[in-house]
Amino acid sequence: MPTPAPGGCTGFGASPFSVSRPEALRSPAMSGRTDSDTQDGIRTDAIEAHDTDDADTPDDMPGPDPADADADADADADGDSGEDEYAGEDARQARWTAAGTGALLTLAGLAAALLRLTGPAPALVPAAYALGAAVCALAALLGSRGRTRRALWLLIAGVMVMAVGDQLD
Repeated sequence: MPTPAPGGCTGFGASPFSVSRPEALRSPAMSGRTDSDTQDGIRTDAIEAHDTDDADTPDDMPGPDPADADADADADADGDSGEDEYAGEDARQARWTAAGTGALLTLAGLAAALLRLTGPAPALVPAAYALGAAVCALAALLGSRGRTRRALWLLIAGVMVMAVGDQLD
């Protein structure tokens, strides 16, 4: 049976890398200070450093070149940025994805409801599938109109309702 090592670990002897348990758990990140306490300390340190350092006055610091600022403003006015170029395409892709997924889940829910309706399942099972399909159809409609966030949540809700029907089966 292994014996406890002097460092607190279980093994066949003392390891040269063994650390006692209290020292292993001690970390400056786990000091118990919250973010606001840390920010206050950083802010105080920065103010003290600024007050004691007279060499970095605003006159000594190099500033932006006015010619560079004019060139940047001209470049922004001439062309569109890369983010704006793809914004319409991303929105269109999100609408198509939401509408297509909603339509697919609607068809799957309706097919499952019809299959369960013809079988010996309780009446609640096809009703749950049909209700889930109706929610997914609403999500497809909202997705096609650009309400993609609401459509996503409705798709999740519709699939959950269909999952209830599956559990009842």
